[in-house]
Amino acid sequence: MNRIGRLSLPNRSPVCLLCQTQATRSSPLAGWQAIRSVGNLRQRRQAARMTLSSNVAKSSLKPTRSKNERPGPFAGMNRTTAHIPDTPRSRSQAALKRSGDPKDKDAARKSESPLYKALKMQTALHPVPYGRRSAVKSQLAETTNFDQFPLLPVVRNSIFSQALPGLVDVVPTPIQRLAIPALLKESPPKKAPKPGQDVEHTYEQILMAAETGSGKTLAYLIPLIDMVKRTEAEKIEQDRKEAEKKSKSKEVDISPQVEMSNGARPRVIILVPTAELVDQLTATVKAFSHTVKYRSASISSNISSARIKKVLFNPVGLDILVATPHLLGVIAKTEPYVLSRVSHLVLDEADSLMDRSFFEMSNEIIAKCAPSLQKLVLCSATITRALDNVLRKRFPDIKRLTTPNLHAIPRRVQLGVVDIQRDPYRGNRSLACADVIWSIGKAGDTEAQHPFLAGTPKVKKILVFVNKRDDAEELAQFLRTKGIDAQSFSRDATDRNKELLTEFTESLVPPTAEEIMVAKRKKAQENAIPFVYEQPKEGLSRRLPNTKVLVTTDLASRGIDTLPVKTVVLFDVPHNTIDFIHRLGRLGRMGKRGRAVVLVGKNDRKDVVKEVREGMFRGQALV
Repeated sequence: MNRIGRLSLPNRSPVCLLCQTQATRSSPLAGWQAIRSVGNLRQRRQAARMTLSSNVAKSSLKPTRSKNERPGPFAGMNRTTAHIPDTPRSRSQAALKRSGDPKDKDAARKSESPLYKALKMQTALHPVPYGRRSAVKSQLAETTNFDQFPLLPVVRNSIFSQALPGLVDVVPTPIQRLAIPALLKESPPKKAPKPGQDVEHTYEQILMAAETGSGKTLAYLIPLIDMVKRTEAEKIEQDRKEAEKKSKSKEVDISPQVEMSNGARPRVIILVPTAELVDQLTATVKAFSHTVKYRSASISSNISSARIKKVLFNPVGLDILVATPHLLGVIAKTEPYVLSRVSHLVLDEADSLMDRSFFEMSNEIIAKCAPSLQKLVLCSATITRALDNVLRKRFPDIKRLTTPNLHAIPRRVQLGVVDIQRDPYRGNRSLACADVIWSIGKAGDTEAQHPFLAGTPKVKKILVFVNKRDDAEELAQFLRTKGIDAQSFSRDATDRNKELLTEFTESLVPPTAEEIMVAKRKKAQENAIPFVYEQPKEGLSRRLPNTKVLVTTDLASRGIDTLPVKTVVLFDVPHNTIDFIHRLGRLGRMGKRGRAVVLVGKNDRKDVVKEVREGMFRGQALV
């Protein structure tokens, strides 16, 4: 037993592999089987010698390696462990949308960063460096009067008598100081396009970008009118010289006068996105034509087909045409000669005319005007990143004229916030809107009234912006039940849109004697004692006097000159900073003060509203 125990100890003397194999097996191996087993073991040992060295992955055998040294050609071939991170890499939002898995969408919505939407709002605008803004400020200080511009005397005088009547100490705005000299410069002579070059890049391209209510319309309209009159004077002088030359040579022109075309063929075309902007811009163009004689017209969906035909096929000709892209594009497809004489093309509200809804039609018009086009002017209050990408691809050589306060809401506009979750509203947004309007309507107005209308009741104009078209009429009906004179403004009611806008827009022309008499007569009728007592309407215990409210979507947020509006209520928080700029841009026009109120609910982004409010307080651009 002791001998057996000693033999079972682990510290045994080494023996050869063949003897150990024969001792461990229960039955002895045959001779040929033993030789085969030894051969297999030798093959395995030879295969083991082919194992890669641990130094193969290194580019050199030095003990240390610098950070910039690249790995060797066999890096990663001798790994024994997989380098798997502890946390899986998060999928992008686009990948989650492509997967179509509702679980992934819910997970993405829950794991979405709280600053994602705020970041998305800010990245919608194209940033302008503040160094460039400071350089423009020093440049603007040199111009302080319209007399410094090389304008024709009749055009300069019409600025004070027709465009800006009744104002004292009129000075050009920053965008006018930048744009008017640039547009007055003569365009270089058009060169024939080189082989492979597009004809659309042979004309001058200018981008005008300035804050809302800064006079962009006059900034491009004044140089265009000056150009029209100079071209007309040159043509008259040229015809006079030709007539003198023929009279001296006693030549008689017996060749028949053949009309090249039966179309008006305008020299200047101004494109705007909506019919409401066509009417507003046409009124400004017509105002100049009272003293500066030229022919102008407009076409839009609000004009009958007979009138459009009369305008575009007038044999007398046309100098300035205001139109919408879709209507003019459709006409140009069948009558291309209408655009054969255009020398200046303006795209007002260019960020809208270059988006997906207008992009194709606007490009077609530009392409058809290209052979005779001298200047292309893009005008906008916001430069979006989408517009910036289009300009870099399509117009890489465009000249950019941007003001120092671009993308900034004027500091004279105050923004208040109302939390509708608190008492007494408890989440009722419509009730909060009505209460805000009642508070504003009952408050006193500190602005002095026009001396001609002293003693007449002053009507307050309030704009209410909603995000959805269906909410406009619904909210207007609710406000009427609360005794507020409210109307809805949308594309569905095109017949009365012009009448509604007339009440919320006014010119700077002093009221006529007839208007003063009508206002006084209306006041006398209101103060008179009625013979018959009128029963109040059912459900209306009280009414808010001298207050008019217009509930609208973004249809009225672009280009509409709402000068008498001093209050804007944001019923819904805007989707992005672009909508913030355009909606609040209805206030603070021509240096006037304004106030805005935004209603914030449970699901609204309070951090975004706070960020916009702080930017307004500091006077910074919302980008």
